[in-house]
Amino acid sequence: MEKFFNSKFMTKLQEIGYKLANNVFIQSLQAGLGSLLGLITVGSLFQVLAAIGNETALGWFKTGDAVYNTLTLPFRYSMDFISIWVAIFFAYHYAKNLKLKSPIMAAVDTAVTFMLVAGAFVDTEKFSGLQLDYLGSQGMFISFFIVFVVVQIEKFCYEKDIKIKMPDVVPQFLQDSFGSILPVFFSITLFLLLNVGISALTAGAYNVPSGFMALLRAPLGAVSSVPGIVMLCMLALVLWCFGIHGTLIIIPIISPLGIQAATTNAALHANGQPMQFFPVLLYTSMALVGGTGNTWALVLMGLRSKSKQISAVSKISLIPGWFGINEPVTFGMPIMFNPILCIPYVLNVPIMMILTYFAYQTGFIIPAWIVVSAQLPMGFSNYLTTLRWQNFVWDYILILPAMLIYYPFFKKYEEQLVKQEAEAEAIEAKGGAAA
Repeated sequence: MEKFFNSKFMTKLQEIGYKLANNVFIQSLQAGLGSLLGLITVGSLFQVLAAIGNETALGWFKTGDAVYNTLTLPFRYSMDFISIWVAIFFAYHYAKNLKLKSPIMAAVDTAVTFMLVAGAFVDTEKFSGLQLDYLGSQGMFISFFIVFVVVQIEKFCYEKDIKIKMPDVVPQFLQDSFGSILPVFFSITLFLLLNVGISALTAGAYNVPSGFMALLRAPLGAVSSVPGIVMLCMLALVLWCFGIHGTLIIIPIISPLGIQAATTNAALHANGQPMQFFPVLLYTSMALVGGTGNTWALVLMGLRSKSKQISAVSKISLIPGWFGINEPVTFGMPIMFNPILCIPYVLNVPIMMILTYFAYQTGFIIPAWIVVSAQLPMGFSNYLTTLRWQNFVWDYILILPAMLIYYPFFKKYEEQLVKQEAEAEAIEAKGGAAA
């Protein structure tokens, strides 16, 4: 394995990773995502409480009743609006790293521009509100684009001194506020015209975020074979590595196939006939071990890591990850824009799918014939959809191969972080001694 990490491919990949890590835009993105770790973790924990207490677990309350809805509110306000929070923190760090005078104004301007593009109003006789489709993780990639454009406009105006100037006696906060008028006007006008233009050209069918998502989904509709499902899921993981919610992109393709498979097998089971394997059943293999990318294996290894960052992220990701909620590890490790961890993140999925395929073919596990949509711990959903204990234990059997795939990459990343943390501590100690 050491030869692999020293190969030309890995050397080049690490060079690319180093350049990405030192790119101001990527550094700002990682800082913005890292700033949200506390919010994401708390929201995830409340989602776990809701999953534990509902009728499919302890039975304290029912899914959809007042208690359940109250417990899920922190998760919904954190994850259903995650793209807004990402836009704010990402823009703040990006503006700060570009040495702009008022990064907080850049963050607010970006949030308003993003809402203009992604937060469409819905007005009816009985209801007035916002569509949430692209305010959650599905709109995250669009938020990256908007952050880049808005902050670059602010940078251009700052460098060219394009602003409404106020006398020096005016308080600084008012100077900053008036100074942001022209940049935010340019940003809002640009994206308003872009949104209206796309909507006009497509007869109202698309806007900026929905048009982008449609372009990604267009070539994926014909995939339905075993190799096709494998490639489709790998593509979803690759997109995740670049900050695009790949799972949501393929769900419109997967969901109808999954419903058809469950309905067919329910009818076969009711008639006492053998159930049928459908390639779409392999889709769940991309998230059997603690969420998309089977990241719970990474969390388990990270609990005893020598890196303080990995250890801390793993500890707070353990329980949410058991419930398939892996945003804390995805954002906190991080996996996105991290070439070393992206490789096993993507490559473990086809291996898990192949193993699961053989488990189906040998009859160790059987296809689902009951639909269960609740967020449950590993194994529970597969048991409740089949009423077969082998389907329950299969999730836990897959922990070992997932760990084996992640391990060498995990150790390499750990080695880099340990070195960085040691250097940071040495600099801090030197600074303290000098003081």
